[in-house]
Amino acid sequence: MDIFLSLPFLQELLLSTLRMATPILIVALAELYSERAGLVNIGLDGIMAFGALAGFLVSYQTGNPYLGILAGALGGILVNLVYAFGTIQLGAQQIVFGMAINIFAPAIASFIYKMAFGSSSSLAQATLMAAIPIPGLSRIPFIGDVFFNHTPIVYLTFLLVPITYVFFAKTIPGLNYKSVGEYPKAAESSGIHVVMVKYKASIICGALAGIGGAYLTTSYISTYSDGVVSGRGFIALTAVIFGRWMPGGILLAALFFGFTDALQLRFQVMNSKTPYQLLAMIPYISTLFALIFFGIKKAGPASSGKPYFREER
Repeated sequence: MDIFLSLPFLQELLLSTLRMATPILIVALAELYSERAGLVNIGLDGIMAFGALAGFLVSYQTGNPYLGILAGALGGILVNLVYAFGTIQLGAQQIVFGMAINIFAPAIASFIYKMAFGSSSSLAQATLMAAIPIPGLSRIPFIGDVFFNHTPIVYLTFLLVPITYVFFAKTIPGLNYKSVGEYPKAAESSGIHVVMVKYKASIICGALAGIGGAYLTTSYISTYSDGVVSGRGFIALTAVIFGRWMPGGILLAALFFGFTDALQLRFQVMNSKTPYQLLAMIPYISTLFALIFFGIKKAGPASSGKPYFREER
């Protein structure tokens, strides 16, 4: 018990919490932008997997992880435009198309990786993005390393939370955007191009989810492998529900899931006799309980998951 109360342990635990919460948070915000436009996208795992591969390949070839992040965003957009065309243009079932993305995108990513590196058991290593301490703030005892010594993606992800809040709650374009997910026919009648907003939402969602995947292979680990996403897309989906479709709530949910993930890793080190598979279940079990106890009392945007056709009045 003493180790849990030691400052070095707490500092490392909180530091890991922020790092592990980052991909969940940015992908959850991606889903928020999608659902606010009426698109329930459960294909986040697939988008992340393709973004992770794109980010890794570019970072590996160029030695520049920042280009890898950009490639991850572009890869995510490319995959999500397939989802957008099927669900917006063709009116296909969003859940079905999302599951198709989860099957299709990781398979394509795995195929491309094997074409690039063969079937060798050794994994190629790319350059990781270095942490950039914030001058002055990073030297504050205890909290300096925890909050102000991260890669730029971590800073940008957490900065995106207040930006998203202001956009949806305080700006006319944000309110118009939300109206598409609530009452698309009324939004169309007031002059808002609903289909265009949905495509914009798909681009934003694809870019952010792709960055979330690229973060894993350019800032977290230095290689790509099948299963690198490890269900984080579904956890991000849960974080949106847990967070009540609000940026602040999603932030708290992502931190909670990041904390459970960081904690289970430390339990594995401290309890070597316990099967690691049992401890690795902690984040997913906590996700399940969060969904059961916090995700059943409020629905999302009224038109989420429903196809929209402009000719319908």
